[in-house]
Amino acid sequence: MLLWRVLQGAAVLWATWSLTFLILYILPSDPITIMLNQGEQSTVDVAQVAALRAQYHLDLPIWQQYGLALWKVLHLDLGRSIVSGDNVTYLIAQALPATLLLAFSALISALVIGGGLAAGVSVLPPGRIKSALLALPSLGAALPMFWLGLLLLQLFSFNHAWFPAMGNVGWQSLVLPTLALTIPTAAMIAQVMNRSLSDVWRRPFIDALRLKGAGTAHLLWQHVLPNAAIPLLTLTGMIFGHLLAGSVITETIFSRQGLGRLAEGAVSAQDIPVVQGVVLTAALIFVAINFITDALYPLLDPRINAEEKA
Repeated sequence: MLLWRVLQGAAVLWATWSLTFLILYILPSDPITIMLNQGEQSTVDVAQVAALRAQYHLDLPIWQQYGLALWKVLHLDLGRSIVSGDNVTYLIAQALPATLLLAFSALISALVIGGGLAAGVSVLPPGRIKSALLALPSLGAALPMFWLGLLLLQLFSFNHAWFPAMGNVGWQSLVLPTLALTIPTAAMIAQVMNRSLSDVWRRPFIDALRLKGAGTAHLLWQHVLPNAAIPLLTLTGMIFGHLLAGSVITETIFSRQGLGRLAEGAVSAQDIPVVQGVVLTAALIFVAINFITDALYPLLDPRINAEEKA
């Protein structure tokens, strides 16, 4: 089973990297020309373009480019940036910590807010208040992240100057980007937990425990929440992938130096090695998170172990 999961992860990484390579190859623009046009030269020298294309192996047929690039990746060599000449691994290593800090901060905040909202609503009696609170996640999930980021900037940076509008310095600079990612993510988590909690509360063993005198708070913390969290665990990888994708938007809005900002600049310049390196890194994180959740799943639900042994 472990070997199968490792092979699945390797297949996902290979497919993601290969698809990125193909998309970048079929784009009509030329990264060398883009790079030279961004410089101070008024004209682009044809001989210089040819030399640079040969240097980065862009003059080779696609199958040779693919084979050479794949061979380097298998040897943990992501190449060098066409724009800056820096090692791609170095660029990613510089940008990744800020993005992971943002993504994990948003994930923890979203789990607390979304899970807490769903848990609180689940014990309320039917009525207008409960109906209104149940509608909140749908509203939060519908908010565009780009619009939400601009709204937070306007309210808390420009109007009141409570938090900095840009940069990575200090915990204050992390608040607004985290909030922009947290709100739609918490709404997504609350939607999942609302359905899961409703299902667990209706199970026969809850009624049996009530008859034995168990209170609502005891049932919620000891029995309902642990069972309701199991479906959420399976979605953790998808949620974290959503946060990594959202970091491209939030890091651009708040001018944070991170993986998303690096990807945005590389796509604009069609910096092929950097784009491929960023996508591969994001896919690797996604696979690792899913691998961890798969390992934790049987610990929360012993029935999985029983099924695998059978």
